[in-house]
Amino acid sequence: MKTRSILLTLAVCLVGIALAYAQDANMGTWKLNEAKSKFAAGAAKNSTVVYEAAGGDVKVTVEGADKDGKATHNEWTGKFDGKDYPVSGDMNTDARSYERINDRTLKLTGKKDGKVVTKGEITVSTDGKTRTVKTTVTDAAGKKLKSAAVYDKQ
Repeated sequence: MKTRSILLTLAVCLVGIALAYAQDANMGTWKLNEAKSKFAAGAAKNSTVVYEAAGGDVKVTVEGADKDGKATHNEWTGKFDGKDYPVSGDMNTDARSYERINDRTLKLTGKKDGKVVTKGEITVSTDGKTRTVKTTVTDAAGKKLKSAAVYDKQ
């Protein structure tokens, strides 16, 4: 009887942990709603962003277009712990960090050669259907580009 109680308790705990991770508001596929977004002139546009589990980490895959309309693709795998993790495929950054502020908000930092070139905040609406990404990007000339991209959950 005692063994059965322990196993049942353990099973309930594991299911709870799995549900908490699966219910992360950021997880899933997000598609750009260009009509609701505001981009600085010369800013890149990320058309689709996918957050998915990758073992104990999160993998973020970004499809978009650069300032000239050329297709872009980059990937980041890491934790939402504020530490830098490498980015592949992004010519503007080589490291990115996400820090969880609360259950619906992440702080984003992008670096190139150790220098911060992107700062931002990602907020998921309370209903979980909309994601807003406010960023400030410093371009190669030192000009700051501020944008607010709105995404719809797919």
